[in-house]
Amino acid sequence: MPVPEVADSFTGSVNRVTLGATKDSGGTRTSTVTVGGARNVVYGGSIEDASEKPVIAMDVLDAKPQDWPDTLAEPYKDVLDSPGDWAKKCVAEFGAEVICLKFDGIHPDKADLDAAHAVKVTEEVLKAVGVPLVLWGCGNDEKDNQVMPKVSQIAKGQNCLIGTVKEDNYKALTAIALADGHNLITQAPLDINIAKQVNILASDMGFPLERIVTFQATGALGYGIEYAYSIQERQRLAALGGDKMMAMPAICDVGYESWRVKEAKLADAPGWGDVKNRGPMWEATTAICLLQAGVDIIRMRHPRAVAIVRNFINQIWQ
Repeated sequence: MPVPEVADSFTGSVNRVTLGATKDSGGTRTSTVTVGGARNVVYGGSIEDASEKPVIAMDVLDAKPQDWPDTLAEPYKDVLDSPGDWAKKCVAEFGAEVICLKFDGIHPDKADLDAAHAVKVTEEVLKAVGVPLVLWGCGNDEKDNQVMPKVSQIAKGQNCLIGTVKEDNYKALTAIALADGHNLITQAPLDINIAKQVNILASDMGFPLERIVTFQATGALGYGIEYAYSIQERQRLAALGGDKMMAMPAICDVGYESWRVKEAKLADAPGWGDVKNRGPMWEATTAICLLQAGVDIIRMRHPRAVAIVRNFINQIWQ
């Protein structure tokens, strides 16, 4: 019995999601990006089966980070106190196509900043750059429910990607993203069944599946990347197999996970090589690995790592 060609073995595809709204669409963005669309695995099938080119979203924090190693903070040392200037630097100097505004400072265990702060920072970044935005909460459900609806409202009409929503905390942000015309990030803890369930819950509230991007907890190189890769790959195969509840593009938080491991930031380890090279390479390697599992949006931090990964993307996705 002949073996079917890989290109003929899938019936489903990954949804396409566009981020950003230009003036013609009622927004103020000067560019948009579209992700998703794969009809085969990475490297599989014809060029027509490939996804849209994956996108790097460079992180900008709403408050000056207190725990970044010197190697990571150095490229941004003149803008860490100004999210608007930080975003502008990422776009103008490092070629960012998307900015991920991470509201780290609102977390109760950090600076515990309020909604007024988050709104001000969002306005600042919207004015500073014209690329699409990802608006990412602090991860504390109670605080995000207080703050993110106001952030969503101030960015209404910009077609942002906003999140994250979880199985036990999805109603408030799903409703506000629907009302304000944003795309939604659904989150799961490296569990494909929970990921599907969150998508179902958001869909049951009337949120269009075609405006959802999924986020599985990301594992960095040496810290669970094999499991993270496996889950991303299973999710992609489910989409290609025709499961509409799993047919969403995927986003990974590579920057945060890579820069919190000791191998990336520990300076006093001469046997591991120069820390100035080690950290960016750790981040780049993690990103490239996950891209090959089918991830569509990669959150990144160090500009050297970004340049390496962008070069890889440009070589693979022509």
